[in-house]
Amino acid sequence: MSTVIKAKINKMLDKAEDPSETLEYSYAKQMELLQNVKKGVADVVTAKKRLQLQQQKLEQQVVKLDTQARQALASGREDLARTALERKQFAQTELQTLDQQVVELEAQQQGLIDKEQKLRSKLEQFRTKKEVIKAQYSAAEAQVKISEAATGVGEEMADVGLAMQRVQDKTENMRARAGAMEELEASGAFDDNLTLTAGQDDIDRQLHELTSGSQVEDDLAKLKAELGQGSGAAAPELEEGKPADQPAQGGQQ
Repeated sequence: MSTVIKAKINKMLDKAEDPSETLEYSYAKQMELLQNVKKGVADVVTAKKRLQLQQQKLEQQVVKLDTQARQALASGREDLARTALERKQFAQTELQTLDQQVVELEAQQQGLIDKEQKLRSKLEQFRTKKEVIKAQYSAAEAQVKISEAATGVGEEMADVGLAMQRVQDKTENMRARAGAMEELEASGAFDDNLTLTAGQDDIDRQLHELTSGSQVEDDLAKLKAELGQGSGAAAPELEEGKPADQPAQGGQQ
């Protein structure tokens, strides 16, 4: 589980990492380290200066005690001369200790200065290399985007390609439907009467049937009136297959 989680986190970090930002962050951290080294040099120099001031005071004290010892001995105060010499010896011992500490601080100072110079030189090289790598990365990134746009494999271009494909599919479907309608219309599959009456409701159909029935009755009455004209006698029976105005065979001429 730990390996899987670390792999997932590493993948997320790798995807979110910007090489330019990483280089700038590394450069900033090295600059911070250089500033710390310079600060360390300043602290060592300050400590050395403080010890050198103590050295000067001790040297002055040694001279003063030597003078006092001479004066006391000249005045017949051997005890005071002995005390002044003891203090002089103690001051000289402290002075030797300070001298040793100053030498150590000077060595530390020189070592820090050497490190600062080396770090500064590396920083200059890193800064130049950083700019070159950033330029190369930007050029490669631009080339990849151009290639993706040209081949249509990029995410944005893939979305555009899908949208165009959907439009083409809809266009083809619409053209196919239009062609089918034209073919059906040409073959007479659409009935004009059905088309004209398709929009009629139930009342319209009843009125149409009533009108049609009245017309039939009128035609029937008209036909009866035509057949009933003349003497009012019944019309002679028509011999099958002969008109009414021709006499039958075997009758009077």
